[in-house]
Amino acid sequence: MFAALRHRAFRLWTGACLVSIVGTWMQVLGVNWYVLQSTRSAASMGVTVALQTLPVLLLGGLGGMLADRLPARPLLVATQAAHAALAAALAFTAYTPSTRDLPAVYAISLLGGAVTALEGPVMGRYAAATVDRAALSNALSLGSLVSSCGRILGMSLGGVIVAAWGPTLLFAGNAVSFLLVIAAVAAIRGRDLHPLDLPTAAPAAHQPATGLLAHLRRRPMVLTALALALVLGSLGRNYQVTMAAMSDGPLHAGAGGYALLSTVFAAGTVAGGLLAARQAVLGYRTLVGAALVTSALQVLAGFAPQLWSFALALVPIAAGAVLIDTAVSTRVQLDTSAALRGRVLAALAATGSLAAAAGAPLLGLLAELAGPRTTLVAAGLATTAATAAAAMLMARRRRIPVRVGQVRHTLRAALAG
Repeated sequence: MFAALRHRAFRLWTGACLVSIVGTWMQVLGVNWYVLQSTRSAASMGVTVALQTLPVLLLGGLGGMLADRLPARPLLVATQAAHAALAAALAFTAYTPSTRDLPAVYAISLLGGAVTALEGPVMGRYAAATVDRAALSNALSLGSLVSSCGRILGMSLGGVIVAAWGPTLLFAGNAVSFLLVIAAVAAIRGRDLHPLDLPTAAPAAHQPATGLLAHLRRRPMVLTALALALVLGSLGRNYQVTMAAMSDGPLHAGAGGYALLSTVFAAGTVAGGLLAARQAVLGYRTLVGAALVTSALQVLAGFAPQLWSFALALVPIAAGAVLIDTAVSTRVQLDTSAALRGRVLAALAATGSLAAAAGAPLLGLLAELAGPRTTLVAAGLATTAATAAAAMLMARRRRIPVRVGQVRHTLRAALAG
């Protein structure tokens, strides 16, 4: 279950990333609640999320090519330093309030998204280089677990800090956390890394984006998985928006309720990370089963009458979300060419960014027009239909039926987790 931890580079990298993830989610909570309280608009908060992710659609391909062609260390140091500077600027903005605060938050969110677009593929490629191929699936699962733990700690600490001292301290702490990632990169020796991290001279690595598209067209299962991830991410994964809208609206729970729901969701992702780490193989059946379960539970969450019942529904939803993310990431990396790893990861990041950029404002607008409950139910029904269609396509392409027993097993495991 912890095979990846035998690698020194993975331990150093993962430890630093845990601290950075805690800081990032503290900042996410602070920014989201600040925008919602300043505008009283879930749609405005959705715009903030979109600004953070939209640059990945425009610059993700460039980030993927840089990850494939250049050494990872200088790129990582530069992007982490940029993130630290932007977090410090956000702290300064919050410390010196003025009428220009909201435009400044929007601008910093947009610039942060641009840095993330360049950072994402190289971080994914570098993380994969900290273990050998045999441990890659386990490393991805443990990475999801670390991300979930960082999220729960970040949301928990963030909720306490923002209520007691305001968002400035959150943003300053996040700035410091990026410096620890730089220190970890400096501490990892070259002999600790595997050849994947080295710039490859293979012809495939120097092909333009059309080469990647042609490569993916020859892998219809991967394309179907990415398409399903896009729909699930747009309508079933933008819980930053729907949790805040439910807390501020029909649940009448305010900032404390939003922090509680965020923490509960993060706790569910920890369970999902543990469940993913226990799987010897994360395949397409796991993806379909988890997608069906989370979609059905999202519909039920829309009818939750109270804060505690809504929070209870979020636990298996979050666990299933981690299974979905890890299964898609694993298949995309293992079922494609290693020479195109950076650009494949950029395509995966672009899928997630498009989902956030399109889904967050849409769900926010629907929450304002039709109400948060109706939004959750309608989106859950849409993702259920999309998952059923993807399951049929996958079964046809591989001639392997999607078994109902797999869905029941996934549901029992998520609930038990």
